[in-house]
Amino acid sequence: MSDTAERKMRFLYALRSKGVTDARVLTAMETVDRGAFVTGIFADRAYEDMPLPIACGQTISQPSVVGLMTQALEVSPRDKVLEVGTGSGYQAAILSLLARRVYTIDRHRRLVREAETVFRRLDLTNITAIAGDGSHGLPDQAPFDRIIVTAAAEDPPGPLLAQLREGGIMVLPVGQSDTVQSLIRVTRKPHGYDYDELRPVRFVPLVEGLAQD
Repeated sequence: MSDTAERKMRFLYALRSKGVTDARVLTAMETVDRGAFVTGIFADRAYEDMPLPIACGQTISQPSVVGLMTQALEVSPRDKVLEVGTGSGYQAAILSLLARRVYTIDRHRRLVREAETVFRRLDLTNITAIAGDGSHGLPDQAPFDRIIVTAAAEDPPGPLLAQLREGGIMVLPVGQSDTVQSLIRVTRKPHGYDYDELRPVRFVPLVEGLAQD
């Protein structure tokens, strides 16, 4: 077995052992090379199940968390998805293989530019990356079938809840500090929202406004 095949097998085994069992999600994560999104001194750790630092003081989430969040989102091939927090672009790339259209927004212009470069290199043409304040979502493109937030707020932001269509699902971490956070799934119903708590997590905080970089 080649090193690449063995590494990929270990990668998928780690995902399954952490509870990522959805066949479409596993196929997407097998297809998208996480190594394309990790550069510099951490490149050789791209296939380990751990978060890694990226530019602008942000992180690329560990693959098992990406898998579990994607699985909880229950994306279908016709869905229009909003991702708040582009980061490295890895999560958006996974979503692009599962959804019809992905909009991803980040407050760091540099991260958006670098992610767009990788999307072009991988020929992922159904992703639109935008530099902006993700806490306000993208009203011009609403409503969304699915929304995923990769930064933690105290509560689900009102503008994002409003941009979720009826029957839609949002997955996001919530918590008042970086030590106590929960991953939750919000489903919009005809008369309100259902909330399910999924697991403890740790994410960078959701910050309002555009960054300087």
